[in-house]
Order: sequence, then structure tokens, then C-alpha cells
Amino acid sequence: MDIYLPAGFKMCRGIAELSNTCLERAKRIKACVGGVLQMQDWNILCYCYKYRKPRLTLEECLTWKESLAKLLSNKHGLYAFRAFLKSEFSEENLAFYLACEDYKNTKSTAKLPCKATRIYEEFIGNEAPREVNIDYETRDITQANLNIPTASCFNMAQYRIYILMEKDCYPRFLRSAAYRNLVNQLTAKSAKARSKKAPTTGMPCEEDKPK
Repeated sequence: MDIYLPAGFKMCRGIAELSNTCLERAKRIKACVGGVLQMQDWNILCYCYKYRKPRLTLEECLTWKESLAKLLSNKHGLYAFRAFLKSEFSEENLAFYLACEDYKNTKSTAKLPCKATRIYEEFIGNEAPREVNIDYETRDITQANLNIPTASCFNMAQYRIYILMEKDCYPRFLRSAAYRNLVNQLTAKSAKARSKKAPTTGMPCEEDKPK
């Protein structure tokens, strides 16, 4: 379908030129869509902990509170954190962090230049479609590192993004209703399982009572 725009119309006018009404409407749409995405992704996570092995346990879920590193090193935790970031339309930081992890684990040095260029163009370059928020100094150093790509050329940028996630979206994830609900579900499930295993003590019979 063709879309015809009036002469002189600019597609990207910037937030400053938008009216307050438009901005409020955009915020409401983002909140609604984000809620739907979060609900869908968390439903998938619940499916994983119910039917996939190894299943998610309460103890495992509670370790996510200890540190961001613990969260990211756990299969279910990583999935849950990604789902949360998707609901906030801010998945690019985690995607960049994971791309750097994959890059550092590249065994063939011959593949480093190609992978380094792809990561830079996707997350750091001026026209990057999933640009991450890093300072100019880190950006320039990372760009210079690409002249002779090594396994550590993204270390500074990755560290900056890790700290950003640790201070910003990680605390929000722990405070989210989705995470609290998941903990509550697992707590109830754990309590139910313990009650089934607890031995039952019946009342003594008349003949067993001391005379």
C-alpha cells in the first residue's frame, strides 16, 4: 500500500516538536503493548518451569536476587530477564552483553574481525539499529580496537553496559510484579510439596491409651 505525504512533511520531527497529547498517547500505547508482551513472555516462562527439565525451583529463583551475575548465569533467569527487558523495549543492552560473551568465547581467531564488525555496526556505530548507551571515550576506544580485533576489544564497552544494567534495569526486574508473582507461585508450590511429604500422626486408639 502506498502512503502519500504532503510536500515538506518530515517523517522524523523529534520529540521536542510533538504535542503533549501525542506524547501521552504514545506512553499509554507503550505501556499497554509492554504489558501484553510481558504477560505473554512470562506465561512462556511458567510453561518452562512446569514442563521443561530441569524445572525452575524456588531456591533457584531466589538466587536471582543475589547479583546480576547470578541471574545471567541461570538459564531460566536469563530468559526471565530478557522477557522483562522486551516488555520495556530495552533489550539491546542485554543483547549486546550476550553478543560480547559469545565473541570472547570465539575459538577461531580468523572469525574475530567479521564478528567484531557485526557487533560494532549493530550496537555501537552511528547508524546502529540497536545502539547501546555508552560514553564517547568508550565508543572511540572500542572503535580503535577494531583495527586489530582481539578477544578483549569489547571488554570496556561490555563492562559499561553491565554496570548500567546492574544499577538500572536489574533492580526494576526484582521489583516487577512478574518476578514477585513468580516467587509467590513457586513458594506456594514448594509449601504444597512439603505438606504432602510431612508424616501424618493419627489419634491413638482407645486400647492404645495409657490406663
